[in-house]
Amino acid sequence: MINSSLKQLGQQLASKQVSSVELTQAYLQRVTQLNPAINAFITLDEEKTLAQAKAADARIAAGDFGPLTGIPLAQKDIFCAKGWRTTCSSKMLETFIAPYDAHVISQFDAAGAVNLGKTNMDEFAMGSSNETSYFGGVKNPWDFDRVPGGSSGGSAAAVAARLCAAATGTDTGGSIRQPASLCGFTGLKPTYGLVSRYGMIAFASSLDQAGPMAKSAEDCALMLNVMAGFDERDSTSVNREKEDYTRGLAAMTGEQPLKGLRIGLPKEYFAEGLSAEVAKVIETAIAEYKKLGAVIVDISLPNNNLSIPVYYVLAPAEASSNLSRYDGVRYGHRAAEYNDLQQMYMKSRAEGFGAEVKRRILIGTYVLSAGYYDAYYLKAQQIRRLIAQDFVEAFKHCDVIMGPAAPSTAFKAGEKTSDPVAMYLEDLYTIAVNLAGLPGMSVPAGFTQSGDGKPLPVGLQIIGNYFDEARMLDVGHAYQQVTDWHTQMPAALENI
Repeated sequence: MINSSLKQLGQQLASKQVSSVELTQAYLQRVTQLNPAINAFITLDEEKTLAQAKAADARIAAGDFGPLTGIPLAQKDIFCAKGWRTTCSSKMLETFIAPYDAHVISQFDAAGAVNLGKTNMDEFAMGSSNETSYFGGVKNPWDFDRVPGGSSGGSAAAVAARLCAAATGTDTGGSIRQPASLCGFTGLKPTYGLVSRYGMIAFASSLDQAGPMAKSAEDCALMLNVMAGFDERDSTSVNREKEDYTRGLAAMTGEQPLKGLRIGLPKEYFAEGLSAEVAKVIETAIAEYKKLGAVIVDISLPNNNLSIPVYYVLAPAEASSNLSRYDGVRYGHRAAEYNDLQQMYMKSRAEGFGAEVKRRILIGTYVLSAGYYDAYYLKAQQIRRLIAQDFVEAFKHCDVIMGPAAPSTAFKAGEKTSDPVAMYLEDLYTIAVNLAGLPGMSVPAGFTQSGDGKPLPVGLQIIGNYFDEARMLDVGHAYQQVTDWHTQMPAALENI
């Protein structure tokens, strides 16, 4: 059952082969058994979860249900969920109970999905390894000595270890796609504005985007059908007609379902910085796409090398503004002892934020300060435009762009914590997509071997044009019809 797709689980629930309560209890039991070792979940509330499962069973009995009704999903702890502790993995919000639902949460509630619990993450989504969490790092289920990636590392580990049927994540610079690559599942970052950010605790508002994390492209399509849609409470939400992202999946069978599809391969993605082992896996995946009928087109994204410095000017600038609200007055951590108001602010923020969050607040405040705004922030915005224009030009010659989702496989915990720049380079191939506001996804493409013989997953990144998620999902699904990488799970956990 734990390896069943969302579609299969939905069919089992609809045919009464299993109840939502039984399915939910099975996942809760697995979480109880494995989470102490993996640390994927921060908050569980069995009473609330089982109440939702019972309500889902009642809906199914009444014939009022959809594809996700009764299915237990994990929610990244960046989404406010009414009555649930919502921490963003920070001491600053350690005891915060959300008084309302994020749009994403309310959409899943309306669909009848079950909230299994809130997952661990890098503090305020700042990190690429899930080691900045106040609640401790998450372990990669493929090798407990390695990181799952970040910031959506808890959701990633939960999906990989089959602690949930699927999960939500957010992607500011690669925080869905990079952990999807490191943990061996499918993760999708939608076009900016396709999924409402209402109730999603802000990191960098012009870059943050929520998306699905699941075993397969088909599962992600089912989740995106629920998540996507206009929300008037979010000024960046795009008002466009809803789509059925599963509509083309059935056609992705036969000898050459992708005949004529133009795949762009940026030369910058296969240059210095890419692990030779990862490159080999990606090249094998591209060869498989050729067999499916795709045509390879060589393209260039000349400003891709500037995406990391641009991102680490713009994202901290927005973070310094967004996080200024955490002052110990209205909500959030307040220091126990202080002499005056200013000292209360200083001590509360010093105690409440971790080292990486403080680093980014300081950088952001610096680049926005008088005398430096034009030299750093304004210049970064200008280069951001050039990066986006590179993609516009590239899509004149191809339908989708492919390459690695991450430059390497999962690295060992602690290996890069003392070198922020090395950590930032983990998002080498993902950040430009966020800067341009494009959709991108990672699909499992194979494995490399670690030094001790453990298989480590590699993800293939698929980048689409604006609002072209349906085509991307079709392309990912076609590949998953002829490969089984997405069905594999860590051998040590298979019989648990």
